[in-house]
Amino acid sequence: MADDVLTWLLDSDPALRWQVERDLADAPPGVWQATRARVAVEGWGARLLALQDDDGQWAGGAFFPRADGEVQWPAEGEGQPWTATTWSLTALREWGLDAGALAGTAELLAAHCRWEYEDLPYWGGETDVCINAKTLANGVWLGADVEALAAWFPEHQLADGGWNCAWVEGSTRSSVHSTLNAVRGLLAHEVATGGSDELRAARHRGEEHLLARRLTHRSDGTPLEACLTPPVWPSRWRFDALRALEHLRAASLHDGTPPDPRAADAVDRLRAGRQPDGRWLQGPVQPGAVWFPVDAPTGEPSKGVTLGALRVLRWWDGT
Repeated sequence: MADDVLTWLLDSDPALRWQVERDLADAPPGVWQATRARVAVEGWGARLLALQDDDGQWAGGAFFPRADGEVQWPAEGEGQPWTATTWSLTALREWGLDAGALAGTAELLAAHCRWEYEDLPYWGGETDVCINAKTLANGVWLGADVEALAAWFPEHQLADGGWNCAWVEGSTRSSVHSTLNAVRGLLAHEVATGGSDELRAARHRGEEHLLARRLTHRSDGTPLEACLTPPVWPSRWRFDALRALEHLRAASLHDGTPPDPRAADAVDRLRAGRQPDGRWLQGPVQPGAVWFPVDAPTGEPSKGVTLGALRVLRWWDGT
């Protein structure tokens, strides 16, 4: 990694800078931990915390904004709004915010937040695998009781080892997108609580489902075009190879296992995206309302993508 790329990455919001310090610059723990503590009081983290409603929610809703009690569904072509509670919590957690900055939020959401689907209570989840995975990860982070939701995942794992949000419509073939979200949620729960043999086995089966497809192919071996799209950061509602590789890296470090060679195709694609100046470009940004932008527009050098790519390659290459 060129010094100018590292300098460019370090000149970032604390939400990114602490990760650069820890994962790329090999800064001592006291340095990156001090930067991480700043997420709560400056930059993106402080801005998003200030937008929280008095009842613990953001934008008045669980997954979509609400106004005057009515869900604000996006108009055709507008894209998913990324401002409601689940998306805001996920951003804060992934930025490294200390959960103490949200003391009392778990209880407020239990009392006031309901899913748009059948008005179900927030921490119990609903039927969508991807939504439940985010809720599981956010719940253990905030100290909510989400053990019943954790048990939901092995109960709804499909015969091929993965998950599909369309299971309620009768789908029996797993989706790489749903499966990736599920294993990410299960890993977050395991890191926070120690997990269980049943949940660990479910996660490993899901990861095997992804690896058997080399992260980029259908079960019949044909390329899955959606998985070959250039990565984007933040990646909210689309599968891409970087997001999958970031999870495999985290799981590998947690489990104490080496990188799986079946991910080599995805790594090669990621490596090929590196520009002559050592940076990666932002992929197609997903449309939808945001509280404020946090990275580059489509086609411009992206700090989020570059950080993730360099972190993955460092793990893969053993450097």
